[in-house]
Amino acid sequence: QAQLVESGGGSVQAGGSLRLSCAASGYTGSRAFMGWFRQTPGKEREGVAAIDTGDGRQYYGDAVKGRFTISQDNAKKTVDLQMNSLNPEDTAIYYCAAGGIAYGVFDRRKYNIWGQGTQVTVSS
Repeated sequence: QAQLVESGGGSVQAGGSLRLSCAASGYTGSRAFMGWFRQTPGKEREGVAAIDTGDGRQYYGDAVKGRFTISQDNAKKTVDLQMNSLNPEDTAIYYCAAGGIAYGVFDRRKYNIWGQGTQVTVSS
C-alpha cells in the first residue's frame, strides 16, 4: 500500500527554523510531482511548495517564497521542506503529497497520495 509519512514538525519561536521530511513507501517507481500543503482550521488546504521529481524544478506559494526550500532525494524516496524565518502565520498542519502531471502544481486534484500530516506551531 502506497503511503507517505511526514516527520519533523514541532513548536518553534518566531524567526526560527524547522525541517520537515516526507518518506514514501509501498510503491515502485516515482511520482511526477511531490508537494507540501498546509491547513489551518476553517481554511482551505494551501499549497506551500512542490517539486517536479524529473527535472527538480521547484514551485513555491507566495506566502513562503524566499523562506522555504523543497528538496528531494530520489534514491531515498524522501522530500524535505526546510522552513526558515518562521512566523505565527505558518502555524498549520503540513501535509506531504505525491501526484502526476495533470492539473496545476498546487491543485489538490493533482495529488493522489497524501500523508497524515504533521503539526507545526510558531509562537510569537
